[in-house]
Amino acid sequence: MHNHKQVNYPFSAIVGQESMKKGLMLNVINPRLSGILIRGEKGTAKSTAVRALAELLPEIEVVADCPYHCDPDQPLTHCPSCHERYEQGKILPRAKRTMKVVNLPVSATEDRVVGTLDIEYAIKHGEKKFEPGVLAEANRSILYVDEVNLLDDHIVDVLLDAAAMGVNTVEREGVSFSHPAQFILVGTMNPEEGELRPQLLDRFGLCVTIEGIADPGKRVDVIKRRTAFEENQEEFAKIWEAEQGKLRDKLVAAQQLLPTVSYDDEVLYNIADIAIQMGVDGHRADLVMLKAAKALAALNGRDKVEQADVAEVVELALMHRMRKKPFQEIGSDQKKLQEVMSHSHSHQHAHSHDHQHIV
Repeated sequence: MHNHKQVNYPFSAIVGQESMKKGLMLNVINPRLSGILIRGEKGTAKSTAVRALAELLPEIEVVADCPYHCDPDQPLTHCPSCHERYEQGKILPRAKRTMKVVNLPVSATEDRVVGTLDIEYAIKHGEKKFEPGVLAEANRSILYVDEVNLLDDHIVDVLLDAAAMGVNTVEREGVSFSHPAQFILVGTMNPEEGELRPQLLDRFGLCVTIEGIADPGKRVDVIKRRTAFEENQEEFAKIWEAEQGKLRDKLVAAQQLLPTVSYDDEVLYNIADIAIQMGVDGHRADLVMLKAAKALAALNGRDKVEQADVAEVVELALMHRMRKKPFQEIGSDQKKLQEVMSHSHSHQHAHSHDHQHIV
C-alpha cells in the first residue's frame, strides 16, 4: 500500500455544472449567504465538488490552542476562554491554517453535533466543562451534510439555527455554554429520496438543482478526466495546479474586495420587483439576492453591482423559495422567471431618478 494522502479531484477540472460551482464560490466569498443546498440525482458530482472546494479555501488566522479556531483579531466573536484571556490582556498565540470541510454523518446524534456539557463536573467544581462537537470543529469553515434530507429534522433545525446566529448554545439543567459557530452550510441531496420541508429549504441561502450532462462532447470530457484522475491522482492534480492557483487567487481577491462593493437603488428596485412578480414569501429572498449579487461582482473583480449580477444569481436565490402548488413542476417556475427577467430589463430605468437616497 502506498501512503499517499487522499487527493481530491480538482475543483477547476469539474466539467460544466457552472451554477453549482458558482454557488459554492459565492458562499466562500461571503459566508453570510447562509449556505447552499445542492439537489441532484446520484452520480452528478455533488460530493466531488464539495470536497474539491476544500483545496481552494483561503488560509485563516486562528488562536493556535483554541478548539473553536477563534480569530485573534475579532474579540467580539471569541469563545469564553479566548475572551477571558483577551480581557486579562494576555497575548493570544497565533497560527495560520486553511479552512476545512467538516463532514456531518447522517447518523450523527445531537450530542455529537452540538457538544456535551458535563453537569456533574459543573456541580462538583463550580466551573463548566464542555466537550466540543461538530459545530465547534466547523467554526469558520464549511460544514458538509450529504443527504441532508435524511437527517433527523430536529438536528437540521439545530444546524440551521446555529448557522443563522453564528453561535451554538448548549443548555442542560440550567447550565448553559455558548461558543462561536460561524460556518458555511453545504447540504447535498437526491430529490428521488424525498424532499426537504419548505421551511427548511427557505433557510438555505442558495439552492441549485444539477442535472446529468446531455452534451456528448462534455460527457467525453468527463470520461477522459475521471479516467486520467483515477490512473494517476498526483499527476492529474499537477496538471490542474495552475488553474487551481488562478481560482484561489480570484477567491482571495474577491473576499478582499467584497466590503467595498456598492450598489444603487436601481439594483434594489430590480430585486424587489423580481421577488414581487415571482410571488416569494418574506424578505429573505431579497436580501440573499443582494448579498449574492455583491459576492458575484467581487468574484468578477468589480466594486459595483450591475443588473447582470442580479440576473445571474436570481435562479440560485429564488427557485427553492417559490410557493409550490401541488403537482407544479419546477420547470414552469423557471419559465416564469425567464419572462420576468426579460421584462425587468426593459423597464429597469423607470425608478432610477425618483430615489436618490443611499441605503
